[in-house]
Amino acid sequence: MTWKNMAILTDVTKCIGCEECVMACQETRGLPKEQPWRWITHIDDLSSARWTTLVSTVDEQGQHFARRQCRHCLDPGCVSVCIVGALQKTEEGPVKYDPDLCIGCRYCMIACPWQIPRYSWEDTVPYVQKCDMCYDRVVNEGEIPACVEACPTEATIFGEREALLSEAKRRLAAEPDKYIQKVWGEEEVGGTSVMYISDVELNLTGLGEPIRDTAPMPHRTTKILHQMPFVFVLMAGAMGGVNWVIRRRQQIAAEAHQLSDESSAQSSDSQEVRGP
Repeated sequence: MTWKNMAILTDVTKCIGCEECVMACQETRGLPKEQPWRWITHIDDLSSARWTTLVSTVDEQGQHFARRQCRHCLDPGCVSVCIVGALQKTEEGPVKYDPDLCIGCRYCMIACPWQIPRYSWEDTVPYVQKCDMCYDRVVNEGEIPACVEACPTEATIFGEREALLSEAKRRLAAEPDKYIQKVWGEEEVGGTSVMYISDVELNLTGLGEPIRDTAPMPHRTTKILHQMPFVFVLMAGAMGGVNWVIRRRQQIAAEAHQLSDESSAQSSDSQEVRGP
């Protein structure tokens, strides 16, 4: 099957917080064992060992769970700031990452409005870590994403974005008293390929307030990116100047030390010639 825009829809009302999706992702992608590194606030936060996780909220109706992962924006900010093309928006929809091209600048982590990409600080050679919607598994093997396949309640379903958007709106219309009449991901930052419907307000950004801006992130990030060549030139010049000053000081200190040694040697020779 040729995918036009692979997407995931999560129905928060069906999620029971079992984390089968998390474990399936870790097993399928061969992620390392989770450990409480000092840069991880909670072990169930997104990390190099956890590309998807569950966030929860509690109200008078009880506890609600929603899965947090890369949102695979239709016009992704992370791709727009990657100066070496390590992040690419594929024709099929997902945003893929190529570690062989990555230079570790981590601009993508700053540009992402959802605060998704993580960095494997614990590795000798660290890389950016994020969900790619099981791209190779879906496109090359004809399977569905491991997280979707593992969901025991079908809280998460997979398909093409337009079909899932239609399904989301069908559910909202069929049970208006059950759901908030909104599809999260339909319009935010230009739209995303990971969407949600819910009976409670969702905040999956980690920023304290939900994102309501519908303008794609590249409209902002490209303005900054266009200034980067000039910044690099200025930085190179500044670092070159600092390097020259340091090397010059080291040279002067070495010459002074050499003169001091020669003076001491001459003084010692003079004393030997005069004798006792």
